[in-house]
Amino acid sequence: MRDRNAITAGDAADAVDDVERHADEAAGWVQSNWETWLGAGLRIVLIVLIALVLRAVVRRTITRLVTRMNRNTEEGAAPGGGFGSLLINAERRRQRSEAIGSVLRSVASFLILGTAALTVLSVLSINLGPLLASAGVAGVAIGFGARNVVMDVLTGMFILLEDQYGVGDRVDCGEAVGTVLEIGLRVTKLRGDDGEIWYVRNGEIKRVGNLSQGWATATVDVQVRANEDLERVRGVITDAGRELAASAPWDEKLWGPVEVLGLDTVTMESMTVRVSVRTMPGAAPPASRELRWRIKQALDAAGIQLVDDAGLSLEKR
Repeated sequence: MRDRNAITAGDAADAVDDVERHADEAAGWVQSNWETWLGAGLRIVLIVLIALVLRAVVRRTITRLVTRMNRNTEEGAAPGGGFGSLLINAERRRQRSEAIGSVLRSVASFLILGTAALTVLSVLSINLGPLLASAGVAGVAIGFGARNVVMDVLTGMFILLEDQYGVGDRVDCGEAVGTVLEIGLRVTKLRGDDGEIWYVRNGEIKRVGNLSQGWATATVDVQVRANEDLERVRGVITDAGRELAASAPWDEKLWGPVEVLGLDTVTMESMTVRVSVRTMPGAAPPASRELRWRIKQALDAAGIQLVDDAGLSLEKR
């Protein structure tokens, strides 16, 4: 019994010694590595702080630039409409600058935070090779699955950067024709002639015709009888066009004189005289209707007979 108690007491003493030895080893290991841990922790905190501060500064700078662009646009817009306000569309420039600013802020955040994350992983002595390889494979898979979305976004970015069209422009996108309501990175929203709203994916736009840039042409064909005096017809039409150009609001919408281009077709019973005038963008249809109205009244007053009332036809170019 005494021997058994002695053995038990000896085992307990050995266990205590082992615990003390392990505790001393752990304390020595912690003491020898705490400086490394502290240095790594401080580096990680410093990296995170620098990344957050840099991200905030870059985003704020981009926001200020966008605000300044919008302010310059509003100050440069000509009051009361007219040609100056056409060249500087405040809403169009505002949306374009804000969309570009949003893209720049997102790209800046991704680059700064991504670089900070990789730097933190390197501080923790994590091998970045397999991680980057896995991320590359996952990125390729996601990009292949979402290639249409990526194409839409890239096309939208180029549309905004190149200023192909903007809010308020009337455009022909092939599948849809209408007035631009909103331009997104993925979808362009159009208002059709009958009030419908078209959502056109930017990646599906193969060609686009902007009907609101530069100028437009209103063309009217006037069919008169073959025995009418052409010089008299020319004079009557020229006088009607001059009166139209001098009246409001056509004095701003017409960007040139009404021109009689000459004979377009000649038959045994009729002659077709083509009349053209350059207008502001989007004003060609109403200008042609008003011009047709005034020409008809002037010809009736001068006693010049038309072949038929349907002979006045509109062409838009």
